[in-house]
Amino acid sequence: MSVKNIGWIVCILVFVSCQEDETPNTSIEAPPDGYTMLLMGNSFFKPYANHLDAMALHAGLENHESTTVFRGGENGRPINFWRDTDSNEHQLIKATLDQGNIDVFGMTSGHDPEDRTEGHRAWIEYAIEKNPNITVFIAIPAIDFPADWQQRAEEYGFDTIDGLYDYFINDLVNKTMVDELREKFPTTTIFTIPTGLTALHLFNMHGTNSLSDDISLFGEKQSSIFTDAKGHQGQIVIETGTLLWLHSIYNTDLNNFSYDTGFQTDLHGIAAQIAAQHDTNYKK
Repeated sequence: MSVKNIGWIVCILVFVSCQEDETPNTSIEAPPDGYTMLLMGNSFFKPYANHLDAMALHAGLENHESTTVFRGGENGRPINFWRDTDSNEHQLIKATLDQGNIDVFGMTSGHDPEDRTEGHRAWIEYAIEKNPNITVFIAIPAIDFPADWQQRAEEYGFDTIDGLYDYFINDLVNKTMVDELREKFPTTTIFTIPTGLTALHLFNMHGTNSLSDDISLFGEKQSSIFTDAKGHQGQIVIETGTLLWLHSIYNTDLNNFSYDTGFQTDLHGIAAQIAAQHDTNYKK
């Protein structure tokens, strides 16, 4: 090949290379794949687990799916699910884990006071046999009976309910339960979601008339923070808590998430604020 022809080839290659460099990058980053999840808990856990499916779909998380197992009250704690070996729920949880395709395993922080991590240890140990790369989260619920929160705080030596929540989340769950579980399972990712803070935040906003919606403290689900004296969640709490779950599990940018909660109050902002203030050591 002549020198002249080689020169023309070099020029063509340089031109093509320049054209490729100058072409704007118009690719759009696809949303991450959804997880296959197993979620078990009680009535302070169930509403968020149920609602997460709809939010994940809206967020474009393909292949998100969940198996949900619930029982009321203490029966929804990990230790009770574990001990009730003849129950349908116990068998369903084991059968789901036995399939070996669970990415995320979520449960409540409810525990036996004599051994705070017994149930969690048992289920995690069982889970990793068939799902060695499983990620575990512990959802920390709201403190019950909100009408008595101030009294409860003072009984524990705190001036406000905010102080009791901080102690509950950071000392009792994160620095006690989670640290112990991480020591037992050093290769397993274990994180927490402070779900109950959504109820506390909305409760405090109600007290200062800062909500943009006409919301009662107690009453109907759609128009109240709590639906009963126990402190079960109104829809405004469920929406906020599920946004917090979505961010905590999938790292969804809530400030740019177009989902309509049905409320005027900036629930995306509340959930994002709670997530930002959560101890980084206990995030996913």
